[in-house]
Amino acid sequence: MIDRGHQWGVPAVFMRGGTSKALVFKRSDLPEDDECLHRFFLAAMGSPDIYGRQLDGMGGGLSSLSKICIVGPVSREDADVDYTFVQIGIKDDVVDYDSACGNMTSAIGPFAVDEGLVDVPQDGNVTIRIHATNIGKTIHSSFAVRDGLATVSGETEIIGVTPRGAGIRLDFIDPGNARGYGLLPAGTGTTHLELPDGRTIEATLVDSGNPCVFVRAEDFGLMGSECPEAIDANTPVMQSLEDARRAASVKMGVAASLKQAGTIQSVPKIAVIASPVTYQTLAGKNIESTSYDISVRMISMGQAHRAIPVTGALCAATTSRLANTLVCDVVSARPNMRLTIGTPSGILEVDAVVECPQAGNPRVKQASIWRTTRRLMEGLVLVPKETLEK
Repeated sequence: MIDRGHQWGVPAVFMRGGTSKALVFKRSDLPEDDECLHRFFLAAMGSPDIYGRQLDGMGGGLSSLSKICIVGPVSREDADVDYTFVQIGIKDDVVDYDSACGNMTSAIGPFAVDEGLVDVPQDGNVTIRIHATNIGKTIHSSFAVRDGLATVSGETEIIGVTPRGAGIRLDFIDPGNARGYGLLPAGTGTTHLELPDGRTIEATLVDSGNPCVFVRAEDFGLMGSECPEAIDANTPVMQSLEDARRAASVKMGVAASLKQAGTIQSVPKIAVIASPVTYQTLAGKNIESTSYDISVRMISMGQAHRAIPVTGALCAATTSRLANTLVCDVVSARPNMRLTIGTPSGILEVDAVVECPQAGNPRVKQASIWRTTRRLMEGLVLVPKETLEK
């Protein structure tokens, strides 16, 4: 840490990865003490903030903008760098290592190249193997380099981001059973969740990249095409979705009790699904019902996501290949086609290769998606010295 008078400074890069933004640190630049590290992360992001805006830090008041990535020396032979993701609470002091962030994964390969953490040719296409420590899985990040640096400009367009950029292909290798709960933690494609209001609903629980729970929109009085603001403003629906998420958390084995499930906010994420309908994106673009396969509205850290988390999309693609799941019921299983998902920001395409032997458990060989990323700022992140001395 660098002494800046009344504040400590730590070298960092502020990056967009897909539809998220995060502070990206090299592990060697961070404090070794865990408690000090947690206080630094909270102060750097401006949390906790009762107003939910994180104005005194680098956060942006949304779960997709309150993230930290740590990149360090590799700890396994099948990878080139280690990547640890940290989700920071906004109104509370949560420092959560329980999930992975697929969107920010797109920033890790270019960061490693630009920081000189990996050897690459001056020009050409490279693949950086990333060990996602949160889930113990390897992700292959493939992109172009020029003059020894990751390219920035390109023609790849992703929903939720206005400018086009250099494409990055992310291949999540063997992402199933990421947390040790099994690909289908309930042991079947569809299970039942009991809610505090006495209702019992059907759900599909999947662990692929991140644990996710899929529920039908109609079971919560939704159409599945609502904008995030409308979902967030519907307090009874948000509470019911959180009740279902906690029940799924216990059934999956993420938490031992409903109370503990409430303290583990990042997983499982809950996704509301429905058959395609014509709707309007956040940018005002009309999306026809015939142009996508399934509608998904996902809740992340207690907020309706403005697009969809990458790991949530990968879970949806995986689940579309598994018989007797709620997702498969909507899309009618298309094993050799990409899944197109209608999100609040537009249509996202994602693919998954799933082996379903006649005898034995299904296995996800690979799940893939295209993203873009950009380095936005580099320098020192400053926090008041007294913050770390508490």
